Amino acid sequence: MAKQPRSLYGLVAAVTGGARGIGLATATAMSREGMKVAIGDLDGELAAAEAAKLGGESVGLPLDVTDRDSFAAFLDRAEEKLGPLEVLVNNAGIMHLAPFLDEEDEWAIRQVDINVHGVIYGSKLALHRFTQRGHGHLINIASTAGKAGFPGGATYCATKHAVVGLSEAIRQELRGTAIEVGCVMPGVVQTELASGLSEARGVKPVKPEDVADEIISALKQPRFDIFVPRSIGAITKVLSILPRRGREGIARALKADQVLTAIDHNARSGYELRASKSNPGLPAGDEQKALNP
Repeated sequence: MAKQPRSLYGLVAAVTGGARGIGLATATAMSREGMKVAIGDLDGELAAAEAAKLGGESVGLPLDVTDRDSFAAFLDRAEEKLGPLEVLVNNAGIMHLAPFLDEEDEWAIRQVDINVHGVIYGSKLALHRFTQRGHGHLINIASTAGKAGFPGGATYCATKHAVVGLSEAIRQELRGTAIEVGCVMPGVVQTELASGLSEARGVKPVKPEDVADEIISALKQPRFDIFVPRSIGAITKVLSILPRRGREGIARALKADQVLTAIDHNARSGYELRASKSNPGLPAGDEQKALNP
């Protein structure tokens, strides 16, 4: 007999990169479920404003995921205001697109710092709390790019492979406990991060709300692999049994190899500029200091 979905009402959750995109959609969906939500974002003012819109027991706080002390302070303040943390969604991330040999080292470092080290910091800090209390739920946002390599986004793909591998290893280490781990692997999501991307055949872009809905579903009935749309999971399983030449041939037939290369640079220019300004060393008040997928 299938387990009944658990109620999320009253649970305390923290969402990184929560002032825009997938993060904000997730925080909104959580609030609708009656959860207490802490939105963390490099743009603390925007996080506070969005939390105020949600109403209920929601708070918006400044957060630099590349700084362990900042992350710890964010979780401490969230718990002071809302109660013991029970869910963390590591969502903050950036994506820079360019042929690998044209990518500046600073861009690679920034993606690794935010997309990988940020997730590592958050996971460790949350899991220390979860293990002390004997329960909790960690959700890490990866990508379909964490299951394959896509031309034009080599470093981004590397960071998302890291998130998938990290999450899988953590799950194995926590086997037999009451702590759950989930890994979200969306395709193209209609957010600023994906602006200007082309579409693969057979897999339409999804909305941030679609990702949020799947996260809520996985919190109610825990599962590790959270593909959005779910059809990507089936495609991934089929491709995994094929030899490399077959997988790459299908990717070309679906034009998946062009998603990160056949892009509209004009449509992405605003995002790329803001992403380049996501360095936490920027002066306070800079208009382009936050970035979320």
